[in-house]
Amino acid sequence: MKRRAVIVGCGQMAAGWVKSLTRTGLSDRVDICALVDPNLDMARALQSKFALDDAVLSPDLATVLTNQKPDLVLDIAVPAARLDIIRVALQAGCDVLTEKPMAVSIADARTINALAAETGRTHAVTQNRRFKDGVRRVRATIESGVIGEITALHADFFIGAHFGGFRDVMENVLLLDMAIHTFDAARYMSGEEPKAVYCLETNPKASWYAHGAAATAIFEFTNGVQFSYRGSWCAEGSDTNWDAAWRIIGTKGTILWDGLDGYDIHVVDGDEGFSRPLRSVPICEPTDASQTEDHTSVIREFLDALDQNRAPETAGTDNIKSLAMVFGAIESSAKKQRVMINP
Repeated sequence: MKRRAVIVGCGQMAAGWVKSLTRTGLSDRVDICALVDPNLDMARALQSKFALDDAVLSPDLATVLTNQKPDLVLDIAVPAARLDIIRVALQAGCDVLTEKPMAVSIADARTINALAAETGRTHAVTQNRRFKDGVRRVRATIESGVIGEITALHADFFIGAHFGGFRDVMENVLLLDMAIHTFDAARYMSGEEPKAVYCLETNPKASWYAHGAAATAIFEFTNGVQFSYRGSWCAEGSDTNWDAAWRIIGTKGTILWDGLDGYDIHVVDGDEGFSRPLRSVPICEPTDASQTEDHTSVIREFLDALDQNRAPETAGTDNIKSLAMVFGAIESSAKKQRVMINP
């Protein structure tokens, strides 16, 4: 089934979405029928770049929904507009795939999930970094049982990122704009869910951000699993990968992953000695290679879920748990105390 889609928000991030929709085998499943943006010059630029000559341009989503009657709304607009866009789209009978963050508050996220349930439509979030080869390989290795039961995950994220623009002045910049990728990966790879967090958020000396460029957080997950996060967007001199550097500890061994294609896995191979002898094991192949293509895989999985009448992997009802980790960490730092996580 080929679905008609409206893209809302035609800024820089929209180009990556359209590239996936038009150049990766998805063009036979989705027809972009309209581009919506308050700034029509941006919509025209996107239309021209990808030769979307048949797409209607408009500053108003409601008008497009009435006139074009699309099946899908792809929401790539600024987070502040998220709830209104999703509300209008769901109530018009459209399924919605939205950029992250899912919402600007847990209250809004709960409203979105309630709207999807009330309208009987599907809503999902583009949590694209869980659709990476490394994340899928680590999960497959954990699921194989080779390192035993997971007891802890530790992630380091250190990037000296000079963006300029809105990030330089926003509050909680690291936690709100980036940390959810690492938090979501921890949930996905471990198969556990967050229960509580203690976080210290700072803005280090020489930071070029207005607020919250660094954070250290300890999360309590289900089944006694601990997840620790150390991150900074103003740490220059030795960058990690954007997918962080990981140490994942199990009852039988440890996975080290550099966030790229460097894996070092050792398991216990004996029961004598002060330090037990170890054996190296390889990383597992991903269960499904089609799920390792970043944005393309997110969109494909969303469409597959619609075709199969099931919930997408990154449905709002799941993604709210990763979002709750973000807002829990922010609340913990503000209160300087441990905070329970209630998505």
